[in-house]
Amino acid sequence: MKKEDCIFCKIAHGDIPSSTIYEDDDFRIILDLGPATRGHALILPKSHYADLFELPQDMAGRVMMLAQKTASVMRDKLSCDGFNLVQNNGESAGQTVFHFHMHLIPRYENDGQNILWKPGSASGEELDIVRKQITE
Repeated sequence: MKKEDCIFCKIAHGDIPSSTIYEDDDFRIILDLGPATRGHALILPKSHYADLFELPQDMAGRVMMLAQKTASVMRDKLSCDGFNLVQNNGESAGQTVFHFHMHLIPRYENDGQNILWKPGSASGEELDIVRKQITE
């Protein structure tokens, strides 16, 4: 299913040109036009899902398999030192295009990027409250 006003649907279906590095019936992987690092790519489903919560479980599994396969190829071909897989859901999490996508970001020593969060702290009591909230 394609959403007519979605830029990523248009890219995924080839209506807008992209630097495609992989394509099959359900996905297109493109190089990001505003890369964080050399080789930064996006996995785009061809069907429109706004975010992780709309993405069917079988598609979610396929995204991870594509991420693993593509990251392995990129590690070999681009000689990167590490990898970030980034997937944002909702404005507060940094999502700017509301079509599910996963960023594949090759990392290089001293690449100047800081894609990590600042660890906070939580007491055992706080952790227990959250654990119960999630599991009960």
